[in-house]
Amino acid sequence: MKYRLQQLSKQSIRENLLRVVLLFGVALLCMPATLSAATTYEKPSDYLKRHFGAIPKTKAVSLQSKDLKRLNAIMGHSFGQKQVRYWESGGKRVWILNEIGKTEPITTAYLVESGKITEVKVLVYRESHGWEVSRPFFTKQFKGATLKGNELSTDIDGIVGATLSVRALKKMGAAALYLNSLVSK
Repeated sequence: MKYRLQQLSKQSIRENLLRVVLLFGVALLCMPATLSAATTYEKPSDYLKRHFGAIPKTKAVSLQSKDLKRLNAIMGHSFGQKQVRYWESGGKRVWILNEIGKTEPITTAYLVESGKITEVKVLVYRESHGWEVSRPFFTKQFKGATLKGNELSTDIDGIVGATLSVRALKKMGAAALYLNSLVSK
């Protein structure tokens, strides 16, 4: 009888251990493959080819101190670049910018025509949260936006849980429009 009780308790320990291991395995499968891995939605070169047919020659705008001050105000921190690259053809310009969401950079393309944003595309998203900003339901809000002061002329609805990513895309949009105004002069 004593042996039978020991055997049952060993068996129930094994069963409970197996349950824990299985639950842990299921939990791992439900989590993203890597929480901080970058998700590339479109390569910058592919984005440029899609809009221009071929990749136009890279151009750059050199920033004066007054431009840097304005960009610092738009971004809410030091812009950190004295030259910014862009691509242009057929009246369209693409600005590919990076801004930190919470802890990682978000790489985003802004297509600008006639001083208005016509498309926003998140190219690479590196954060573990807030990826919804890459979805068309969010990015289409930027269409037609112009620069009003240091902000976008249109209201952009936020996303619960993605506040910092939303803020990053809005700041980059305003920066893209300001940079565009510098080369349009």
